[in-house]
Amino acid sequence: MQARLDRQQAQSDSRRKGVLDAARCVFERLGIEGASIREIAREAGYTAGAIYSYFESKEAIYGALLAESLERLNAAVAAVGQDGAGPADLLEAKAGAWFGFFAASPRDLDLVFYLVQGMRPRGLTAELNLQLNDRLHDALQPCEAALQAMGLNAEDALRENTALFAHGLGLLLLQHTGRIRYFGQDATLLFDAYLISLVERLQRHPG
Repeated sequence: MQARLDRQQAQSDSRRKGVLDAARCVFERLGIEGASIREIAREAGYTAGAIYSYFESKEAIYGALLAESLERLNAAVAAVGQDGAGPADLLEAKAGAWFGFFAASPRDLDLVFYLVQGMRPRGLTAELNLQLNDRLHDALQPCEAALQAMGLNAEDALRENTALFAHGLGLLLLQHTGRIRYFGQDATLLFDAYLISLVERLQRHPG
């Protein structure tokens, strides 16, 4: 009995993953607004009714994809920075981790733009929206902690971390859209330069 239940669960998990993989392709091609359950079902090779047995709406699928993306983002940030490293090194490592994660994965950047732009799709519950925003903040919080360790108070650390994220996000958008080429620049080099400048400024004028 248990073996059969395990097989059924494995089959269900595999089908759910297939739906998510198909939705990721559809969202990339059509955007959240242009996508539909029917199109996702066609991509996955399922009927629309089969999709609804796993997700109640395309927004719920988006929420599941973003939650998965944010978990991978947090894992990438947690994986860098050695114990005992100084706060400046930690800041550079943690910021470089989240920037590198999005630079390497435009699909994940597309997903997270719905959070940072406040474009919450209909059907995403307020509770889930809050949870997703909290997980994004979790990925950015180590930079904020490093800034405080460099001598900033909580308010100033939040301000600098917000500016850092905004700067990185702007560069990622330029890279993602290909506009960075018009300036003959490299987004990663520009982000690294911003980080170095920030660290040097704080070391000259801590607090």
